[in-house]
Amino acid sequence: MARQTFWKGYLKLSLVTAAVSLTPATTESNKVRFHVLNRQTKNRVESRYVDSVTHKPVAERDQVKGYPRGEDDYVLLEDEEIEEIGLESTRTIEIDTFVPRGSIDWIWYDKPHFLAPEDKVGVEAFCVIREAMKANDVVGIARLVLYRRERAVLLEPLGKGIVLWTLRYGDEVRDPVAELDDKTEIDTKLLTLMTQLVKEETKDWSPTMVQDPIQKRLKSMIRGKQKNLKKAAPAQKPAPVKSTGNVINIMDALKKSLAAEGGEKPRQ
Repeated sequence: MARQTFWKGYLKLSLVTAAVSLTPATTESNKVRFHVLNRQTKNRVESRYVDSVTHKPVAERDQVKGYPRGEDDYVLLEDEEIEEIGLESTRTIEIDTFVPRGSIDWIWYDKPHFLAPEDKVGVEAFCVIREAMKANDVVGIARLVLYRRERAVLLEPLGKGIVLWTLRYGDEVRDPVAELDDKTEIDTKLLTLMTQLVKEETKDWSPTMVQDPIQKRLKSMIRGKQKNLKKAAPAQKPAPVKSTGNVINIMDALKKSLAAEGGEKPRQ
C-alpha cells in the first residue's frame, strides 16, 4: 500500500536545499474503530460544542480560544494572533545544529516520520546531507510546524532515507523519580539466578512481540456478531427498459453529419 504524504517542503542545510516530503512512520488504520450510536434509533450521535451555561450550540464562528487568568475570567486569543507568533516559514526544515548520535535520551522522542526527496533534482542534495551526518555520526536538530504546533525535530539517517522525529517539549518531560538508596545490598545468589533467567529468556527482536491482542479479540468478536446478523434482503433490480424501436444507426448519423459539414444541400 502506498504511503500517504501529508507534508511537502524543503530540507535545508546552509546553501544546500532539497525538496522533500514527510510521511508518518506509524499508522493506526488497522485499529478497530467504533461510532457512537443512539441505542433506540441506531443513528449516529453527533458531538457539538455547547455553552456551559445556556446549553445552546455554539457556531464555529463564535468559538474563540481563552487562557484562564481567574474564575470565569479569560484572556481571548484569535487564531490569527496565535499563528503570527509561529515560524516565518512552515515549509522549510532548516538544520541549525547537530548533536552526537545517541546523546538524546529516548524519553524525548515523540513521533517518527519518514523523510524522502520529492523529486529527482533534490535526490543528490538529500543524499549528501544524509551521508554527511552518517560520516560524523551525528543527528540534526531543526524546527518545524506540524500538527498545528511548532516543534523541535530530530533528523536521523536510516538506510537510504532519513527519519524525522518530533521531540517533546521541555515542560512535557517530568523529572525522574527519586533514586534508590545506593547503600542497598543485593544478594549475590539472587543476582546470579536472576541473570541466568534473563539470559534464558533473551530472544531476537520480532514485531510479533508487540502485537495488540485486544484488537485481535475485538475483530474476532465482530466477525462472530456479523455472522449472527440476518442478511439484508438483496435490492431489487430495476426492470429493463423496453425498446421503442427507434434505434439510431451510428453510421447513418455520421454520414449525415459529414454531409452537413460538406455543405451538401438536402434533396427537395
